Amino acid sequence: MKTLRVGLADRGYDILIGGGLLDQAGTLIADVRTPSKAVVLTDDNVWPLYGERLTKALGTLPHEVIVLPHGEQTKSAAVYANVLSCCASYALTRSDIIIAFGGGVIGDLAGFVAATYMRGIDFVQIPTTLLAQVDSSVGGKTAIDLPEGKNLVGAFHQPVLVVADTDLLQTLPPREQAGGMAEVIKYGAIFDEALFALLEAHPTWETITPLLDDVVYTCCDWKRQVVERDERDTGDRMLLNFGHTFGHAIEAHGQYTTYIHGEGVALGMVLAAKAGICRGITPLGTDDRLESLCDSFGLPMTDRFTAEALTAHLTLDKKRAGSTLRLILLHRIGDGFVQPLTVDEVLSLTEALCHDR
Repeated sequence: MKTLRVGLADRGYDILIGGGLLDQAGTLIADVRTPSKAVVLTDDNVWPLYGERLTKALGTLPHEVIVLPHGEQTKSAAVYANVLSCCASYALTRSDIIIAFGGGVIGDLAGFVAATYMRGIDFVQIPTTLLAQVDSSVGGKTAIDLPEGKNLVGAFHQPVLVVADTDLLQTLPPREQAGGMAEVIKYGAIFDEALFALLEAHPTWETITPLLDDVVYTCCDWKRQVVERDERDTGDRMLLNFGHTFGHAIEAHGQYTTYIHGEGVALGMVLAAKAGICRGITPLGTDDRLESLCDSFGLPMTDRFTAEALTAHLTLDKKRAGSTLRLILLHRIGDGFVQPLTVDEVLSLTEALCHDR
């Protein structure tokens, strides 16, 4: 087992990474909290596969289980309200915990419930997807979606523990494995040229699988460092949104059904690289390297959107401040930076990129 500590004073917590950790979940939680009871939030893909194991691992800890439909549509205001009502009906108190047992959707929703129920209770992340293990389970961003855009309602609320069992990744559908690799590629692109080169040398799920513990650890370590410097996403943490400005717009345009999150991010990263090239900042060929690596992991590089379709969603990006939108670009692979642009500049750039495809 590998351990990382997110150092946030009284809000600090451990990230535990390794195979077989699900079966130790009850003991690992007891090491940091002694709740009277728990609510487990999960989905209809994860629970049939692993619910019995988690129940056994929790042992004598009384718990209720809420099984939700999988997919981005679950991150809605209606589902959020229903889960809050369930917590109240179970008489959950501030001395209890919520356990997020699933991918990024479940983690985001469970975290937002934990942040707001009784003005905040503790929660534990047990991420079951690669995307959640390397990114969304760490750092305390919680949210639900609105019809107008992704993650527009949320709160910063850190978990008290993250338990990343890498054995669970082997039962992911290939599409989810690929979607998680998009976030791994992101870390290489903005921070770590050596990680990017490692992925280029092991460019398939089969070849990267033996290295997954190290890959998850590396990504979480980068996330840890950024969160410690910028918990509230006002500076360096914005770099983690590389590919997300365009990616979220692509997801929203497809009504969160055409593309899963990692697919939107993959297409968004390529567009962001092209944007940097257009502005004379990013070296020629950087977009080709990103596109080739994404393609090798099975991420779709054939898009189905127009500039006009994306622009309405781009104006709602959370990194917008007044008439300025902060786009994440690359000086080169391994060196990302925040580029403030006017909204009009971003929209014009989007039109030029889309028309040039």
